[in-house]
Amino acid sequence: MTRTQGNNRALKDGGVTPRGFSFEFEEVPVLVDAFRRMVRGLEFDVSEMAFTTYLCAKAYGKPITALPVFPVRGFHHGAIVHNGTSAVSELEGSRVGVNRGYTVTTGVWARGILQDYYGVDLDKVTWVLSGDEHVAEYRPPANVVPMPQGGDLASMMASGELAAAIGVKGAPLIPDATEAAYEALRRDGLYPINHLVVVRDSVLAEHPGLAAEVFDAFAQAKQKYVAGLDTIPDPAPADVMYQRVKEITGRDPLPYGIAPNRPMIDKLIDHALRQGILDRRPAVEDLFAADTLDLTA
Repeated sequence: MTRTQGNNRALKDGGVTPRGFSFEFEEVPVLVDAFRRMVRGLEFDVSEMAFTTYLCAKAYGKPITALPVFPVRGFHHGAIVHNGTSAVSELEGSRVGVNRGYTVTTGVWARGILQDYYGVDLDKVTWVLSGDEHVAEYRPPANVVPMPQGGDLASMMASGELAAAIGVKGAPLIPDATEAAYEALRRDGLYPINHLVVVRDSVLAEHPGLAAEVFDAFAQAKQKYVAGLDTIPDPAPADVMYQRVKEITGRDPLPYGIAPNRPMIDKLIDHALRQGILDRRPAVEDLFAADTLDLTA
């Protein structure tokens, strides 16, 4: 299961043919529903998944293993919104909404930005959730609470019940959020990973070498996309973002493999530890299939 997008389109339209196996794609209209189905019911052999959902699932012993294929990246300065009356400096002691669960990857990155770049003490904020967690066993910290039944984060923010919210529509809390994100990329290399690809452990056990073959198939599709990135006739917002990243960095805007992504993998684990999503640091090498540890594309 993977959403159709530029960097995997060739896998889905036949432009790339995997070696030794074939994919049967299932389209899930709401992508996050597929993440839940995978971590709770292992419904797919191979699935795209939000990175923090995977970290949490792995911590609770779910029998899935990731490949260092990162099909979605993004910038999250603009994910933090307000009703026009709040400021970043006022968040401590206030209530801030989070769309869906506390472990949602966008929320993890956004809170990390508030902490690292704006000095917000995350423990002094009450995080108000609109939904539950994909990994049902997970319990959030004490300063994380559910939204009142029948509530709506956007309405609560508009009324002043919430100082801000993550993942809903509104005016960005961080001034010039888009350019602030690109400046963090230029200065610090901050280029968040949103999603990766996971495989059921039973499938990997039954088919030695499959992890590397799946990695290769996704890599070929991505390379075709990146090769034509600058000539897309009607680019979508994600295409424009990747074009901008390529312009700023001078490199492939969608690198696969552990080595070129190690700083962002480590950074997301840091955020998950500081935010109470993980209680101990996993070894990066234990998160990914053994025969993909040295692969890059």
